[in-house]
Amino acid sequence: MRSLWLQEALARDGEDDAPALRGEERADVCIVGGGYVGLWTALHLKDVDPSVDVAVVEGDVCGGGASGRNGGFVLTWWPKFATLAKHVGVEEARRLCKVSEKAVDDIGTFCRANGVDGYHQDGYLWAATNDEQRDDWVATVEGLARYGEEPFVVWSPEEAAARTGSPVHVGGAFEPCAAIVQPALLARGMRRAAMARGVRVFERSPMTGVDRTDGATVVRTAAGRLRADAVVLAMNAWAVRFAEIRRHVLVIGSDVVATEPVPDRLREIGWTDGMSISDSRLLVHYYRTTGDGRIAFGKGGGRLALGAWLGSRFEGEAPYARAAEAGLRRTYPMLNDVPVTHRWTGPIDRTRNGLPFFGELTRYPGVHYGVGFSGNGVGPSHVAGRILASLALGRRDEWSECGLVGSVPKRWPPEPIRYAGGSVMKWSLTRVERAYDAGRKPGLLETTLIGLAPTGLVPMRVRT
Repeated sequence: MRSLWLQEALARDGEDDAPALRGEERADVCIVGGGYVGLWTALHLKDVDPSVDVAVVEGDVCGGGASGRNGGFVLTWWPKFATLAKHVGVEEARRLCKVSEKAVDDIGTFCRANGVDGYHQDGYLWAATNDEQRDDWVATVEGLARYGEEPFVVWSPEEAAARTGSPVHVGGAFEPCAAIVQPALLARGMRRAAMARGVRVFERSPMTGVDRTDGATVVRTAAGRLRADAVVLAMNAWAVRFAEIRRHVLVIGSDVVATEPVPDRLREIGWTDGMSISDSRLLVHYYRTTGDGRIAFGKGGGRLALGAWLGSRFEGEAPYARAAEAGLRRTYPMLNDVPVTHRWTGPIDRTRNGLPFFGELTRYPGVHYGVGFSGNGVGPSHVAGRILASLALGRRDEWSECGLVGSVPKRWPPEPIRYAGGSVMKWSLTRVERAYDAGRKPGLLETTLIGLAPTGLVPMRVRT
């Protein structure tokens, strides 16, 4: 089952399939993955050197993966400033956050220049939806202020409730520069722009393997081979097929539901703009309106992947749709009579520190990767494209030498400990968050189990 976003995009533009990769092909740079990261890389390569021969190999259709399933939040790295500073240093963290802020504007410029509908720069609210989540943003806001940065405006409970249309919101930190997009329209628009600039796109061509021969890298599919001087893996969660990446990435599902269009009801409750919202739980709720007046409501903490196997577990209808819908009904009880019409799922490539990382595979020189966007990839993918374009061309510049290149996050526990432990943590966090929503103290068993989790898996504010 396709997401609502991709159904709309393909209905508007048609499938317009690019050819599958067949026989022998050659390119200067081969990009594996036709989502945001891959397509921004292709476009940035053409910006740097229009003569570069670029080919994109996509297993489905462009936008068929995470780029056509996400919530469409175009966010910065400001909420992760403290983590960035710890990982790359304060000045590099500040630079990367400012770069990510500019990326939000650059994506809007691209949408306007290329006729991509659905971009609205109405800000993002980091919200609290129960008393335990109150002021979760304070440490970040105060830490940024010490360095003279003030990207957030703190909202009172009254303002948060009024602007979101729900009294469940009991405060928040508002980031005005953030935006939303219709995710699949953006991906398909990027595909058109890349092809117009001479990028060859091969769709419905899943990569079956990579070989290194005679100083070049060969990307294999079921029906063809593409030889390139440099290869970029822009596969998001699907990159865990490579052991070197899999050690540092936990793949977990995220499920989204969308209501039927109710624009009049949204006006009645006062949610009248394109603001995006997420709450402060680890199994996060994230939500926004659509152009035709729906609410799209997502929930993190879905299915876990076991090792390198993703298979069909992250395709089709959302397995945790009931949990996502329960979050929607709790947040907007006045809309309980509005039916849900769409449900879909997708994998998130989560790292221990919540930041992406970039590098070159040890076993395959010339094969570069960017992975680990941890649920915030729409805006940062624009930055990732610049980094990967410079890496593929062998350039030494602010992108190829930025703090996120070559510095991998801590490893997750090995399988099957990772899967078993992750399942226990999900169960515990679900029960803890239900207790917080009900205004109760969590039970001893759940908090004890959470206390055994590795650093980075649960928020510090969960009391054990």
